[in-house]
Amino acid sequence: MDQDDKYRINITAQVNYLPDQSDETDNRYVFAYTITITNVGHTAVKLVSRHWVITDAHRHVQEVRGQGVIGEQPVLKPNQSFEYTSGTVLATQVGTMSGSYRMVADDSTEFDAMIPQFVLSVPRVLH
Repeated sequence: MDQDDKYRINITAQVNYLPDQSDETDNRYVFAYTITITNVGHTAVKLVSRHWVITDAHRHVQEVRGQGVIGEQPVLKPNQSFEYTSGTVLATQVGTMSGSYRMVADDSTEFDAMIPQFVLSVPRVLH
């Protein structure tokens, strides 16, 4: 078995702008994002920490590091998924998020599962 097949994580994101929590006159744009993490590898893994890079349209970068996600450190068996929703606040109508999750496999191998960049955008701003 190829080492790459043993540790494979698929990560997808869905974003929603929250106008009721945002204040455009104060440059406060609130977004919710739902992340789905799927273990497509051949061994169970535990998500132990996260690292986010959040960039707004002014290229202001905010880095967020922490244990687990939403207070949990989920264990994912092969073909199992974990989904959670969280949020972030930007000072601009458009921004991006990317990052990584630190995973520990059953055999104690540690690796980073990269979170593909996704766009945060107020509807009708990007075409």
